[in-house]
Amino acid sequence: MASVYENPKPLSPWWRHTAILVMIAGFSILSIVTMLSYKYAPPIPEKVVDGSGATIMTGRDIEHGQAVFLKYGLMEHGTLWGHGAYLGPDYSAEYLHRLALIDQQTIAEKNFGKPLDQLAAGEADAVKAETATSLQKNRYDAATKTLVYTPGEVAAYQTQAKEWAAYFTQKDHAPGLPADYIKNPKDLADLSSYFAWAAWATVARRPGKDYSYTNNWPYEPLVGNRPPTEAYLWSALSLVALLAGLGLVLFIFGKFNYLGWKGDGTTDELAGPAKGSWSLTPSQWATGKYFAVVALLFLLQTLVGGALAHYRVEPFAFYGINIAKVLPWTLLRTWHLQLAIFWIATAWVGGGLFLAPWVGGREPKGQKLGTNLLLGALVVVVLGSLFGEYLGLKDLLGRLWFWVGDQGSEYLDLGRFWQLLLAVGLIFWLYLMFRALRPAIKLPGKGELASLFLYAAVAIPVFYLPALFYGPHTNFAVIDNWRFWIIHLWVEGFFELFATVLVAIMFNQMGLVTAKNATRVVYLDAILYLAGGIVGTGHHWYFTGEVPLTMALGACFSALEIVPLTLLTLDAWDFIKLTRGSGIQGTNTLAIQQKWALYFLMAVGFWNFVGAGVFGFLINLPVVSYFEIGTTLTANHAHAAMFGVFGFLALAVLVFCLRAMQSDAVWEGTVKYVKTGFIGLNVGLALMVLLDLFPAGVLQLWDSVTHGYWHARRLSFLMTGTFHTLEWLRIVADMTFIFAGVVPIVIAALRSYAKRDLAPAAA
Repeated sequence: MASVYENPKPLSPWWRHTAILVMIAGFSILSIVTMLSYKYAPPIPEKVVDGSGATIMTGRDIEHGQAVFLKYGLMEHGTLWGHGAYLGPDYSAEYLHRLALIDQQTIAEKNFGKPLDQLAAGEADAVKAETATSLQKNRYDAATKTLVYTPGEVAAYQTQAKEWAAYFTQKDHAPGLPADYIKNPKDLADLSSYFAWAAWATVARRPGKDYSYTNNWPYEPLVGNRPPTEAYLWSALSLVALLAGLGLVLFIFGKFNYLGWKGDGTTDELAGPAKGSWSLTPSQWATGKYFAVVALLFLLQTLVGGALAHYRVEPFAFYGINIAKVLPWTLLRTWHLQLAIFWIATAWVGGGLFLAPWVGGREPKGQKLGTNLLLGALVVVVLGSLFGEYLGLKDLLGRLWFWVGDQGSEYLDLGRFWQLLLAVGLIFWLYLMFRALRPAIKLPGKGELASLFLYAAVAIPVFYLPALFYGPHTNFAVIDNWRFWIIHLWVEGFFELFATVLVAIMFNQMGLVTAKNATRVVYLDAILYLAGGIVGTGHHWYFTGEVPLTMALGACFSALEIVPLTLLTLDAWDFIKLTRGSGIQGTNTLAIQQKWALYFLMAVGFWNFVGAGVFGFLINLPVVSYFEIGTTLTANHAHAAMFGVFGFLALAVLVFCLRAMQSDAVWEGTVKYVKTGFIGLNVGLALMVLLDLFPAGVLQLWDSVTHGYWHARRLSFLMTGTFHTLEWLRIVADMTFIFAGVVPIVIAALRSYAKRDLAPAAA
């Protein structure tokens, strides 16, 4: 019988060359954008003074205020420049709105000697026009690094300093937070200074330009903040880019019909895997513990998510019980995001270690020990970082908060010490992968696929390094730039590419595709994903202190990200044809055994198109993002894409690996839980989207366009009307997801781990 690795005609080297050229071009452009973020970030003045020269605040106050913002996890409560969590307000937009109102009152009293509401219509219009003109004027002197405040700005700062102090200290003021959440008066004062600076950057026009440092974001009619021309222009041109990209790729797929998982139709290599290729090695057997840990982290993450969802309907109590003192919203949301990354990453790390010995053809000496040590290190990082975040948000770590507590940067909350440990763990994982794959790298027919497996693994630790490129006092525009190097490139880019390699290896090991076809698919996905995805990172930076060039590049290239997501719908059909094609079901028993792993992969194709494609493209258009960023439509995209894609991929790997560790007899008692969980997860996620996230997001977008962004983010909107009703309805979706989806999957995973019976002879 021919081996699944035999390829009479090698793959063209231009696949490799094209992928490399795409990466070089993409990262060259992205590096330029990043350098520009340093140059054009909103300046932090050394001092802010009033008209007489008296100091209102200093640059150190502002920088310390940012550290306070991060230390107490406020990016996991509200947002700044639209980025963060969605229960609290957008601090920059809220400060800006209050600034406009107070400035109007100050001007009315000065010019007419009476409050604004007592002025005649013409007088009131004159006051409002003067406020917009006054606040748009940039009074920052780059030579002296001094910013001059108007009387209205001084009055607004003095008033809001008291209001923000009350917000974070008094009971039932900040939703999801306990009274006296921030106790130190200096911290509270400097936090107000930071909000004042962030709001100034949203309205003060860049020198020589007619738009602010944040490209006129947020929408605030009182100060004349409206979408810039560039938002309309690049929204339209991004649609052109999308149509052109789809047309070109569909033409190519039509002309070269061997692209995709179905390949060129070769069947002489698909009679089944080579004899003995499914026998387990000691290290593969040891990965079972990884998937037990994955199941427990998955359960914990969703339970935390359920508590978060309830804060959205009862922000000051949990069914009448005040849990905010112990589990404030900031802590729960930090854990919710961190646990999602941890359980998904652990599944993929475990899957890589499981598949590597099969690809390499042998078990390196000591691989089992290394596998066990790595899991222990990962558990230390997970538990240590979660406990550190608890202590940090409770202000129990003093000056160590940034290192062992909570960095406060959304998705990258874990302390810098835990980040470094995680990076070391990923490097050790890479070493284990290299040891297992090295024998196959130079072998004809299988070497290129093995090399791609290793290269994709290398990208994981390498592209985590930007998490170390900033500190608590770095300009927020720069922080957010590096943050999305991680969130977009690491999580949505190279982890997804690594997952594609995992799927290709799984299909190859099941005898569903040849090594040549699997390698071609990996190269094709790399080219399509990275062509749009690298530069498309810029769609996160439209309004975070970047120049309009970033909007142009981000809009057009992120539109191209939809192309490979559209093709995933074809992948789902290819999966079906591969498993139900002529003769395969009768000859390839391994593919039949792994049908539930394939079903999870089909779900990935669907949710990738819906969650990342449809919902992602909707909010990535600059003119939509301008009104929408930081609303429930963002959460709608995040849930459908994050779990729908990465979560289902991780569960597909879990099911595949655990199924390979147990006999048909043992699996017979497990499969019913897998089936129930698969249905429950899909139905629960669909209900989340249909009952709450999408319609509620549309309502919030409508309110933002109608009344201003600040209004759509206020608690008075979130807790009233149809929006609040939809949030209550979500309980149906959450209960379905947790009890009909998560719980059966966890039972299946733990049962599989406990009862697996195909242990290697040497184990």
